[in-house]
Amino acid sequence: TRTGSGVVIAKNGMILTIGYLMLEAQDIQIVTQDNKTLPAQAVAYDQATGFGLVRTLLPLQGIEPVALGSLSEQLPGTPLMAVSGIQADGSDSDLNMVQLVSKRPFSGYWEYHIDTAAFTSPPIPNHSGAPLFNQQGELLAIGSLFVGDVMGGERRLPGNMFVPVDLLKPILDEMRSTGTTVRSHRPWIGISSTEQSGRVQIVRVSKDSPAQQAGLQAGDLVLAVDGVKVDSLEALYKKLWDRAAPDADITLTVLQGADIRSIKLRAVDRQRSFRKPAGI
Repeated sequence: TRTGSGVVIAKNGMILTIGYLMLEAQDIQIVTQDNKTLPAQAVAYDQATGFGLVRTLLPLQGIEPVALGSLSEQLPGTPLMAVSGIQADGSDSDLNMVQLVSKRPFSGYWEYHIDTAAFTSPPIPNHSGAPLFNQQGELLAIGSLFVGDVMGGERRLPGNMFVPVDLLKPILDEMRSTGTTVRSHRPWIGISSTEQSGRVQIVRVSKDSPAQQAGLQAGDLVLAVDGVKVDSLEALYKKLWDRAAPDADITLTVLQGADIRSIKLRAVDRQRSFRKPAGI
């Protein structure tokens, strides 16, 4: 059971949220501001950005869709507003004033990267799917994570990472019509990794993944992909995704214990392995 927030972006009841909330969901319910519960169905999930779309099966009365703004027009230091919906425990929705601290690339440990993310502070607890608005009431981004380093340097400042709607605009029609995007169909090998001082270390290998089947282990250091040196998560992911088909043969050079090994594996299309409920 997962709970989070979303924001209406179309008159037909289309709701934008963060995709991990509705991924593989068998039952989706929307609780409106006036405490009405409506059934909904999954419409689309974009693995490349992390966005998810759901649509209510009954009309949303008295709710107007938001206008989409642009993060590119916002400067660090700008005050913004983050809103979380009614929570599963019955607590009311919450409105939070936050500050845009930085805009920069973000690489997730789970084979995820976007070239621009919004980082805000102070942190809000119910960030999953929370819409972020500018002072004109335009939607700028959707909440994804709690992070401890919104400034991006050595100084630690807690806050949240939001996915900008600038990334949604070019793919929204494709998501509506196909349930996903072409960019979501890319190689996946099944590792969770960290990056520190120019070294990429595997911290977890997913069960039954190509990585596990090829013999990769937690603690391995990834040195190169197809002979090209990688020294960051961004470099690793972009090299993995730089091929025509998802089910591609890949050679990783790894430091495993005291030995440097060349490990060959066949990547898979992660998008096709998700269980999909009716309607997506």
